[in-house]
Amino acid sequence: MATGPSPKWDISHANGEGKTASLITVRSVLEKIMKNLNESDTRPVVPLGHGDPSAFPCFRTTRAAEDAIVDAVRSAKFNCYAPAVGIEPARRSIAEHLSRDLPYKLSPDDVYLTAGANHAIEVLVTALARPGANILLPRPGYPLYESRASFSQLEVRHFDLLPEKGWEVDLDSVEALANDRTVAMVVINPGNPCGNVLTLEHMKKVAIRDGDGSTYVSANIALNSELGHCSFSSSPSQIAETARKLGILLIADEVYGHLAFGSNPFVPVGIVEALKSYLNITADPTTFVQGAVTQILNNTTEDFFLKITNTLRKSANICYDRLKEIPCITCPHKAEGSMSTMVKLNLSLLEDISDDMDFCVKLAKEESVVVLPGFVVGLKNWLRVTFSVEPSLLEDGLGRIKAFSLRHAKKK
Repeated sequence: MATGPSPKWDISHANGEGKTASLITVRSVLEKIMKNLNESDTRPVVPLGHGDPSAFPCFRTTRAAEDAIVDAVRSAKFNCYAPAVGIEPARRSIAEHLSRDLPYKLSPDDVYLTAGANHAIEVLVTALARPGANILLPRPGYPLYESRASFSQLEVRHFDLLPEKGWEVDLDSVEALANDRTVAMVVINPGNPCGNVLTLEHMKKVAIRDGDGSTYVSANIALNSELGHCSFSSSPSQIAETARKLGILLIADEVYGHLAFGSNPFVPVGIVEALKSYLNITADPTTFVQGAVTQILNNTTEDFFLKITNTLRKSANICYDRLKEIPCITCPHKAEGSMSTMVKLNLSLLEDISDDMDFCVKLAKEESVVVLPGFVVGLKNWLRVTFSVEPSLLEDGLGRIKAFSLRHAKKK
């Protein structure tokens, strides 16, 4: 009879992919930086590294959305399980809403609801993953794609965005990276974190070849941040048709499609596959929010969205103008959409600053300003500066960054 200690479950190495995937995320890095804030500094903290503007009154959701949620909860019509793809009235309303700006009409069967854009990315990446496959991601880009790919053991290959060309896709690098194991390419438009909006002419050129030239998938991740949902919609757009002829696999992340405020108009792409199998085994969006979608879309006026885009346009202009006053920072392209912009650090002009993370940590400690180091989104020694805050707070924060930079400037 065996003696000795009884066996114990060892979970220290469980889900190693998940642990690795979570090491570098926007949230985890910002948490590290915020631990360096000086509690004795009485000035308000200026959060220029986040991606959530909802804390500021100028970006508060419409009263129509709040009333719709309350009405849906009180109706007791949405207290049961919903279909994996989303309830039909919500999908129908979203299809009609999206069809307003398209030369064709979407049906409810073209729309699939997820619990936000991050869940949509999870669904897409997990559904596409297979042994030995790779996915092409933009650099800089949204790091959750890389985290989800790592979790699903999907190889990541980065193609470059060109700052000197308004963050256009480097098509040569795409051609060099794609092979017969490439399952998808991700294009984020309007850009996150760059704030660019791709032109129609350039979008027509963004295409890659699948290995056997036989399959095509394009995914439009259309998030309405006011609703807390994400939809997939299919469309035979000009880009999609061009991509189909070449046999490409394309994911068009258009989360910020409603936040374009520059000279380049936003051009949507579309999706062709349902991805129902994964939706059947993953979480569903909150049912009462789905139930409120129709009322929200019907009762929210265009004035609300116009106010938001005008505020963002003003903030983007402030951000660009003030950043130009800081000698150690270069902003290659003024944001035309989304909520952030990328700027390059010139470390040779600074003393006691080793890299972008060091810059952000010391900035938080000395000036109570939080920005995101560029290495998180794929560009070391760059910064992502978010401008979706109150304009007066943005002015204050950028002024503090300038003071910090001048204080750390190398002595001549």
